[in-house]
Amino acid sequence: MNASQHAETHEVFNQVPPLDGANLYRIDLPLQEWTKRFGGNWAEPRLDAYGALAGGELMTAGFLANENKPVFKSHDRYGQRIDLVEFHPAYHQLMSAAIEHGLPSMPWTDPRAGAQVARAAMSYLHSQAEAGSGCPLTMTFASVPALKLQADVAERWLPKILATQYDPRNLPIEQKTGATIGMAMTEKQGGTDVRANTTRAYPIGLGGPGQAYELVGHKWFCSAPMCDAFLTLAYTSKGLTCFLLPRHRPDGTRNEFYVQRLKNKLGNWSNASSEVEFRGALAWMIGEEGRGVPTIIEMVALTRFDCMIGSSALMRQALTQATHHCAHRQVGGRVLSEQPLMQNVLADLALESEAALALTLRMGKALDNPHDEQEDKFARLVTAVGKYWICKRAPAMINEAAECMGGAGYVEDTILPRLYREAPVNSTWEGSGNVQCLDVLRALSKEQGVLDALFAELGNGHGDARLKAHIEKLQADFRDTDDIQYRARQLTEDVALALQAKLLLEAGNAVVSDAFIASRLGGQGGRVYGTLARGIDAAALIARSAPHLI
Repeated sequence: MNASQHAETHEVFNQVPPLDGANLYRIDLPLQEWTKRFGGNWAEPRLDAYGALAGGELMTAGFLANENKPVFKSHDRYGQRIDLVEFHPAYHQLMSAAIEHGLPSMPWTDPRAGAQVARAAMSYLHSQAEAGSGCPLTMTFASVPALKLQADVAERWLPKILATQYDPRNLPIEQKTGATIGMAMTEKQGGTDVRANTTRAYPIGLGGPGQAYELVGHKWFCSAPMCDAFLTLAYTSKGLTCFLLPRHRPDGTRNEFYVQRLKNKLGNWSNASSEVEFRGALAWMIGEEGRGVPTIIEMVALTRFDCMIGSSALMRQALTQATHHCAHRQVGGRVLSEQPLMQNVLADLALESEAALALTLRMGKALDNPHDEQEDKFARLVTAVGKYWICKRAPAMINEAAECMGGAGYVEDTILPRLYREAPVNSTWEGSGNVQCLDVLRALSKEQGVLDALFAELGNGHGDARLKAHIEKLQADFRDTDDIQYRARQLTEDVALALQAKLLLEAGNAVVSDAFIASRLGGQGGRVYGTLARGIDAAALIARSAPHLI
């Protein structure tokens, strides 16, 4: 027998073969179907190519980028302040691949039908390989609508932002082939409550939109501090206002932008998050003075959408790992995926993953139709609903997937610990759970037509009595306004489940939709995974989400 099959004391057997190099698009039938359903199938060659990249060299780069965290260098060897963050080459490899394939730019440079869906699908593949690099990619993508509000600033910056060249050099924007954009919004005394910010902006000349200001203050969270510029908020005499703050001044000197330290985070290790100070930092006003939050709100909406994509991607990769492991690992002489209780768990995880993907790509479809009033109102609501629900479901789902793998899922040799550490960032960043649920109430109560748009989308149950009853209860719950803030999480959950059930029903796969409705509606949503009722075709659900493995 081959000596490599032996340790010093025993034969090595009953081990799971590696998934190295798997094309993440080709092995994901739900992704293929939902992308096509919502109009992104024209991008299939691009998705197929990126699926191979994500499952191969980018997956390898993801491990390296997380094993070698960013390092902050405040000064050079001569004692001069430089404020640089150094990254492992694997991080630059991830950024380069994503930008060259258009992840931050595709919907803006090629705004055909389904562009947002296709871009979401590609980001879904990228985040499975490595999610931390998704932060600057997301902010760069989401900055475009805000910058377009200020045409003179956009003229200078957008060509570099939309370029498909990654240029990490620390140079003024005029000398670079491409640019990335970060955000610096929250301060230590306020967090999500940006109205509590204290950073001040002082006009250099006359002031006003597009004009130069100097900013003085701090930001408690500035993500990706090596970006070329940052959208930030500061107070003028007219109120909280949006600014674009570059790392370099027009004369090529460094801006008065100082990194205090990098955050020591639970996860998201490959990405540098920092605390910064503005000591008279030069910045340009974006949008109307005193209207900073409305100016930045579309960027916030798009970054929340990317939280949905990111959490859905983490769940999918966890499911892929669990189903692959269970398809090969034997316990008691039987493959795990053939054992009834494990089938119950895996099928339940498959339902969670597909429902998250369906709602996410449906959101992409809404973004692809910004001039459709129904779709616009749908997007306004589901940005908060989806961000809350999908991001909340991810940590527990990933934990369950890791448990399917036993001890193997708990060690850093696998990707599961990284997925688990990564999951909470999406539920916290851009507004935690309560913020999203209160935003749902705000949209439904204060923005005309949003509630009607929700129930127009849901319809009357699409022939399923259980969904119909759930929708009717939801309507009654919204009519009852007593203690509605107290009930906001339950209401948001019920909206999310209704939308997911409706989408699965419409797609026409009765095995999936029936199992989801039976297990999620009627008060079943709070149970642990693996409690599917009798009569559900668990084997078919598993095969659908891992068709190459069974």
